[in-house]
Amino acid sequence: MASTPFDRAMIDGYSFPGAAIEIGAPLQDGKVASTARVRVPLSMMNRHGLISGATGTGKTKTLQLLAERLSDAGVAVFASDIKGDLSGLAAAGVSNARIEERCQALGTSYKPAAYPVEFYSLSGKNGLPLRATVSSFGPLLLARVLDLNETQQSVLALVFKLCDDRHLLLLDLADLREVLQWLLGEGAASLVDYGSISKATVGVLLRKMVELEQQGAKDFFGEPELDVEDLLRTDGSGRGIINILELNDFQDRPALFSTFLMWLLACLWRELPEVGDLDKPKLVFFFDEAHLLFEGASKALLQQVEQVARLIRSKGVGIFFVTHTPKDVPDDVLAQLGHRVQHALRAFTPDDDKALRATANTFPKTEFYDIPKTITSLGIGEALVTVLTPRGSPSPPAATLVEPPSSKMEPIALGDLNARVSASPLFAKYSHAIDRESAREVLQKEAPQGEPQHQAHDEPTMSEKVSDVLNSPMARTVGRELMRGLFGVLGVSTRTYRTRRRRY
Repeated sequence: MASTPFDRAMIDGYSFPGAAIEIGAPLQDGKVASTARVRVPLSMMNRHGLISGATGTGKTKTLQLLAERLSDAGVAVFASDIKGDLSGLAAAGVSNARIEERCQALGTSYKPAAYPVEFYSLSGKNGLPLRATVSSFGPLLLARVLDLNETQQSVLALVFKLCDDRHLLLLDLADLREVLQWLLGEGAASLVDYGSISKATVGVLLRKMVELEQQGAKDFFGEPELDVEDLLRTDGSGRGIINILELNDFQDRPALFSTFLMWLLACLWRELPEVGDLDKPKLVFFFDEAHLLFEGASKALLQQVEQVARLIRSKGVGIFFVTHTPKDVPDDVLAQLGHRVQHALRAFTPDDDKALRATANTFPKTEFYDIPKTITSLGIGEALVTVLTPRGSPSPPAATLVEPPSSKMEPIALGDLNARVSASPLFAKYSHAIDRESAREVLQKEAPQGEPQHQAHDEPTMSEKVSDVLNSPMARTVGRELMRGLFGVLGVSTRTYRTRRRRY
């Protein structure tokens, strides 16, 4: 083993017992301690993490490496892929002079490998269609993608509550549109116990829904809805499946795809059983471009994100947010992220310098590095790393030369990707949309009951029932019939909903 005090500290800080994922080797003064390794305990991967750094410094390659190591350990992975870079995980890498030079510095040899990958898509163009029902999406998340104000969100929550009480299933946007139009006409009397809604507000909601459909949302609201168990699979050799959500055709709609990813995390929280601390997680979820989730988010949504980050680890799920700086993540969420992989930041402006120092302050103190100076001097593929040890304490920060991924570090051909999608064992399950009887069909069949029509009024204060809906606590057991769960706010859990929908 290396004998310098620096090397011994690194070895002591990262030589914990049990299975671990290797990231690379520690650096100091440009020299690599190739006999030491910077590692993350596999049992602590559900303690969440942050991968950050300036554009072009290696964040995506670090994500790719971690996905490979987790797959090798039998852990399933979910990753959003905004630029299409991660599709290369499905093909073996090709060595070149730079890779060989890096491996020589690390004291390793390059071993190309392809990994088991399942591709998903919100549009269904470059992957299996990833769908959600409007009902399980819920009013809080739907209000975000519709860009509603508080009053409009309250009305939306009221509509969801009424639909739950009347067993009107909201599967797609056509169902919600039909309900809104019905409430302005012959269904107005149904609002007596809930509060009135104005024609103007309903008009705004309908216009917003049209805009959302024009952005492509019509493709992913509906059935069959994703079964989260399909994200937890392994292949025949025991490697975890890497599930990649291809988002390159949604790059210009960040609020849409980031909110959809939050819905997926909510589903994992709702659906998976409590397991406590495991030897390895069931799933690690990489949330790329995470700042897009937090920009412009309501206080209620930020509170929910913080709570899901705090509670979902007990379901065996780890979350890694990938973004530019720790300042992109709210403090309450940042406090939940025990693992930090910080790639280079540059300080060209006073604001850059402020962000740099704020970043440096999130790392444990160390005698081996001037942390602000180290962060600005890191090269491509180098990072400052600290992890949670099995005792729950942070390891000493280590400037690290990150190992190169074994898979292809560029996108695979679109034809190859589509061929893999067609050959997927899940293709028959998700490839075709299902349009069964739901709120739209039920309301169209209903004959008028002769009830007096009520004129819509200006917005009143919503009933205490709706107020309680918007402020209800997050932690609900899956079995409660009348709670939609995390982000649905009211209704039924996804599992209960799937059972109930067979009755109506």
